Amino acid sequence: MEALAGRLSGKNVSLQSLRSNPLAGSPRSSSTSAPSVSVRAKKKGNTISATLSLTAATAATASAAKDRVDVLAEALPFIQRFQGKTVVVKYGGAAMKDETLKDGVIKDLVLLACVGLRPIFVHGGGPEINSWLARLGIQPQFKNGLRVTDAATMEVVEMVLVGRVNKSLVSLIHQAGGAAVGLSGIDGRVITARASSDPGLGFVGEISAIDTGLIRGIARDGFIPVIASVAADGKGQAYNINADIAAGEIAASLGAEKLILMTDVPGILTDRHDHSTLVRQADIKGVRGLVDGGVVTGGMIPKVECCVRSLAQGVRAAHIIDGRLSHSLLLEILTDEGSGTMITG
Repeated sequence: MEALAGRLSGKNVSLQSLRSNPLAGSPRSSSTSAPSVSVRAKKKGNTISATLSLTAATAATASAAKDRVDVLAEALPFIQRFQGKTVVVKYGGAAMKDETLKDGVIKDLVLLACVGLRPIFVHGGGPEINSWLARLGIQPQFKNGLRVTDAATMEVVEMVLVGRVNKSLVSLIHQAGGAAVGLSGIDGRVITARASSDPGLGFVGEISAIDTGLIRGIARDGFIPVIASVAADGKGQAYNINADIAAGEIAASLGAEKLILMTDVPGILTDRHDHSTLVRQADIKGVRGLVDGGVVTGGMIPKVECCVRSLAQGVRAAHIIDGRLSHSLLLEILTDEGSGTMITG
């Protein structure tokens, strides 16, 4: 949270208070709220004279409290701008593997819901899938960055994403004080799939249709939809869906304000070895030029293409951010500077 404080107020402050429901009252703890004082008492007859001397901690506590208030005040315009707006977040990469980062993402998500945004949480689960495949003696295979999914692998994918990762994320949201409902693309026919045009990928699916009725209902009732990127075709055959693509298509169908892809890179870099070359904002024409010019390469190309497709279908802004950066989600939404690359139509 210190990073967010630095972006919002230029001060190194803790925003722990932002992680709680700001409307929920709670007793003040003397260990955290009351100023530290030293007391010297001397008895003179029936009179007790006491001298209270404020310590340096008093000033520090007052300063920290003011900094927290300043941060909230400076975030207000962003909260007002996006209140009631839908933000689709694709969660994956290092932020899923590191427990500290995971805790931060979950609390950021709950905070956004508490201040009136409508987050939709879409996830994959590659590392967890690989772990379970290893336990079962199945060697993972990839083709052009996509997981080759035979029948045995598909069974593991569905079990891990829907039965394990999804419910774990829902539980963490509840522990953080939020309310969530877990589902997959199969539930309510949120995502209807078809077989990939590349038969060598096995049960890797492409999206043929999106039905957002269930998602809208869940969000309208105050819950955070948590969606595993597994879908089925008209005959009930399950398919593994790329989570970036699933998030992009869901965002487009919802007419979302933002699509945010959490990755393991800072965003689009003009020099991938130099983080200072981060492209903070670009339009569709600009990012297409970067792809055509060979600046955007490898695994970043499908992410950029996903963003461009969602923008072309009505999403207001698409963002590629670094999930390894603590609280990058809040930085991207609640500051002008942001934390990654924002692409606009």
